[in-house]
Amino acid sequence: MTILRLIFLLLSFVVIVSCSEKDKQRTAYGEALGTTYSIQYYSEDLIPLEKALDSIFERVNQSMSTYKESSDISRINRGDSLVEVDSLFQRVFLLSKEVWQESNRYFDPTVGDLVNQYGFGPENGPKEIDSVTIDSLMRYVGFEKLELNGNKIIKESPHIYLDFNAIAKGYTIDLIGNYLDSKGSEDYLIELGGELLAKGVNRKKASPWTVGIDDPMQEVGQRELTAAIVLQNRAMATSGNYRKHRTDPETGALYVHTINPLTGFAQKSDLLSVTVLAENCALADAYATAFMAMGYDLSKLVLSQQDDLDAFLIYSTLGGEMKEYATPGFEKLMKDL
Repeated sequence: MTILRLIFLLLSFVVIVSCSEKDKQRTAYGEALGTTYSIQYYSEDLIPLEKALDSIFERVNQSMSTYKESSDISRINRGDSLVEVDSLFQRVFLLSKEVWQESNRYFDPTVGDLVNQYGFGPENGPKEIDSVTIDSLMRYVGFEKLELNGNKIIKESPHIYLDFNAIAKGYTIDLIGNYLDSKGSEDYLIELGGELLAKGVNRKKASPWTVGIDDPMQEVGQRELTAAIVLQNRAMATSGNYRKHRTDPETGALYVHTINPLTGFAQKSDLLSVTVLAENCALADAYATAFMAMGYDLSKLVLSQQDDLDAFLIYSTLGGEMKEYATPGFEKLMKDL
């Protein structure tokens, strides 16, 4: 064997090893924020992810968990006006205000007392629900009754109860993505409680990440997909309590119940499921919640006014037929199952 041939083989070996390490898929799984997470990423070097995740989850819980009595949001909800909120809280507050305005107030984190009254929050419930009770609680609902002044939250009334659970999970995913970005990872897929953030491609398959959307009519414990899409450099969030749908005895239409922040009552919604694509997961998470409260017609109207959002809606007609609607941008990303 000539020296030139030997050098060529050695160089080829180095290239193969380098590509193999660079393209190595690394994974992380666990439980956090009352749900599970899974992360797939590519990096030449192993990223110290476990310690970073523990820090992110702890910071989010300490800042925004209504289930933690010592958290900043719990103290604010108890009327403590001296709490100085961190940068995470401030960012989520501003994003919430943005979605609150763009959704015509259908996304409103001040519905916390209503959530508790219906038995969906950290407090035991449900409690008594009637028009008098709802009217009394509605005095403290409205994001316009809050102000972020520096690092302080100014409340119109100490009784206003904040609940960021409909946006905090998505924001947590964004924080994880920011961390992977800072460590040089260019290709990853993050999932937390069904919400997703994708960047780059799946190098193992040499193609963009492909993710599925659950069939809203599946039985509990089953996993059936109704659609699949290509997700690249975008976030996805799905909302829907479709497993608890009810049938209208007169029309046969399927409905789920969701709290309307404009009235305070849990109203019928013809949307069984909504999947939203956005530039970050916090926005996708928040808009998915807002659309469930809006229903099909209003959701389509808002989507027509938002160039940076795409969505897939599964809804029920008056005759009980289940139908689907995808925005043009979403439709382009759909793949055959």
